[in-house]
Amino acid sequence: MQPRLFHLHALSALHCGTGQSTGVVDLPIARARATQLPIVPGSSLRGVLRQQVAERDAPAARLLFGPEAGPGKTDTFAGALAVGDAQLLTLPVRALAGIVCFATSPFVLRRYAQDLGRAAPPLPTGPGDENALVATGSKNLLDGKLVLEDLDLTAQEDPKVTAWAQIIARTLHPADADGQMDFVQRFALLPDDIFGFLAETATEVRARIAIDDKTGTVKNGALWYEENLPAESVLWGIYALSGSNDATDRRPAKDLAPCLPATGTLMQLGGKAGVGRGLVRFLTKETAE
Repeated sequence: MQPRLFHLHALSALHCGTGQSTGVVDLPIARARATQLPIVPGSSLRGVLRQQVAERDAPAARLLFGPEAGPGKTDTFAGALAVGDAQLLTLPVRALAGIVCFATSPFVLRRYAQDLGRAAPPLPTGPGDENALVATGSKNLLDGKLVLEDLDLTAQEDPKVTAWAQIIARTLHPADADGQMDFVQRFALLPDDIFGFLAETATEVRARIAIDDKTGTVKNGALWYEENLPAESVLWGIYALSGSNDATDRRPAKDLAPCLPATGTLMQLGGKAGVGRGLVRFLTKETAE
């Protein structure tokens, strides 16, 4: 199989939900069980990819994702494409200086480095419990402080953090030098505990209502709250491609790869598409062994 790294760059608020909740937020987003960090389930991405491929090349969609099941159908086989969950890489957080900070943590960066393989630069050392590391020339520093939401952290510039910011920036903005520089200058490495806290409390929660057509006012009880990953969130994951499993069409993986959406393709993920949620850029690159 040919593993490839993919990234999802949210251009609008993103809601991949888990259904109803008994908590304060009625419609929460999906999260990893162990870490409670937001994810985009692989099943959500797989369904969107299948739709996009099928619109252009239905036979290729059948080979990549398998035939549709149904009563009396016997020509079943496994699809050639396996899609993993997308994990949170950077979270945009409101900052006192520079408007927004693109935050990550050592735990997240270590997992990302494992998937990058040989292409990964050395990991930064730190930061401490009440400190943060930022890229060189950070727009978020104010008198040596990084103020995010209601958190006040001592911060310092770090060349290793700069190197990681540049890798992610080149992936997100491959042909935009200004976009790369802007991302680097807003990138920060936070302690794991603080990043985990922000991943739970700094997501976007919006109130929604339903209007009664007859009265023109809110329907009784029709007020609910939806959680979203904010625009500019970045996630990453891995998908793997093998040769076709169809006995009548044994196309190799190299012939199926061009059938997938090209890097930079815009797609809509998750729910609430009618109100502008879920617009993302799909970005791919090969992983290093």
